Amino acid sequence: MSEVSGDIGQGFVHLRNRSPYSVLEGAIPIKKMVALAGANNMPAIGLTDTNNLFGALEFSEVLSGAGIQPITGCTLSIRLGEPRPGDAARPDGTIALLVANEAGYRNLLKLTSAAFLEVGPTEPAHITAEKLFAHTEGLIALTGGPDSVLNRLVVDDHKDEAGNWLSRLQTAYGDRLYIELQRHGRREELIAENWLVEQAYDRDLPLVATNECFFPDRDMHSAHDALLCIAESQYLTVEDRRRVTPDHFFASGEEMRARFTDLPEAIANTIEIARRCSYRPRTHEPILPSFPTEVGRDELEELRAQAEVGLKARLEVVDPAAPVEDYEARLKFELEVIGSMGFPGYFLIVSDFIKWAKNHDIPVGPGRGSGAGSLVAWALTITDLDPLRFGLLFERFLNPERVSMPDFDVDFCQERRGEVIRYVQEHYGADHVAQIITFGTLQARAVVRDVGRVLQMPYGQVDACQD
Repeated sequence: MSEVSGDIGQGFVHLRNRSPYSVLEGAIPIKKMVALAGANNMPAIGLTDTNNLFGALEFSEVLSGAGIQPITGCTLSIRLGEPRPGDAARPDGTIALLVANEAGYRNLLKLTSAAFLEVGPTEPAHITAEKLFAHTEGLIALTGGPDSVLNRLVVDDHKDEAGNWLSRLQTAYGDRLYIELQRHGRREELIAENWLVEQAYDRDLPLVATNECFFPDRDMHSAHDALLCIAESQYLTVEDRRRVTPDHFFASGEEMRARFTDLPEAIANTIEIARRCSYRPRTHEPILPSFPTEVGRDELEELRAQAEVGLKARLEVVDPAAPVEDYEARLKFELEVIGSMGFPGYFLIVSDFIKWAKNHDIPVGPGRGSGAGSLVAWALTITDLDPLRFGLLFERFLNPERVSMPDFDVDFCQERRGEVIRYVQEHYGADHVAQIITFGTLQARAVVRDVGRVLQMPYGQVDACQD
């Protein structure tokens, strides 16, 4: 990772970039950010996707690999008070948080998780002000631009409330709070700016100039406008809808300095912030959970004991496809491999929740994929396929020469799979259980139809364009 250096008076760092992980909102691929930062001689850039850290690790690895300092952050939606009875909770605006150190990263993980887990099923992702202020250590706060809680209060002429909110932020973040100014030509920015600058000088708070970058260059503004329409199921001709300006692109340092010639310190503070952000997330080896065993037994001994009992029970009710000695030799071999690779706990845990599901009459699939080649899995009732009978290879599932995490494909009844997840959360601890996300992408043919729709073109005409 490169150090942020150079003439502070001439430097500028973009702190507010959106990647495609801001789904149907950001349109700067992370690899493109590398090219943009390099072309504009920026030694660091920040990522502040909306309410999530989905891209944080990729951003960190890709940029640091290119010699550019990644600044991890997030644009979080904030709710100030409780909704009226019967109303769904809605955020009052945003704030931008940047990671200064490891404690800050851990706090930002907690905040982004709460934004999705601590809201109602029909409510947009957001956190409460109380949650925000409970996790401030290690985070640098930018007041948030025209969509922020602070700016919205100012624009709505609630200046006393705006002052109170700013005081709360100042108390919580101290010298890690920056008043953020943006100049995209939006009316809200013009209304709020004088008040923000006055407050910064009156309270001895630093200013910082940012540009919310949603797309790489001005030429992409029209395409990005169509993307926002796709996200909100709107037509381009609709006036009252979300829009961004052509200036919401990755502007050069020269362009940013030209916008803020009257406030050079706001430009210089982007470099100061970059220097204060010394942490980046890194890849690490998988952290495997532990399985509770009987006193005096380690996980491998527990796995061996359960597998031997399970195999014996299996062979008592089926006709063996090979001599019993072959089954025992295969079991011994697999246990040695599983033990040497450090995966006994994984097998025990998967077996545990599958047994629980079967004991509670929840339908479970017989097993599919390479995991069906494991005799240990059959003995533990993870699968219902005898691998010796069907000539299935264990090495396709686990191979010491090609170390990778084991991955059982387990099918539960769609209507009752939630019960299994709840059992795992309750038995092993909710903070030890996570579900894997899948990111959808806009496929070429489908997106052409989506663009045709927002342009209000007949589908027949759109399809003819693709033929």
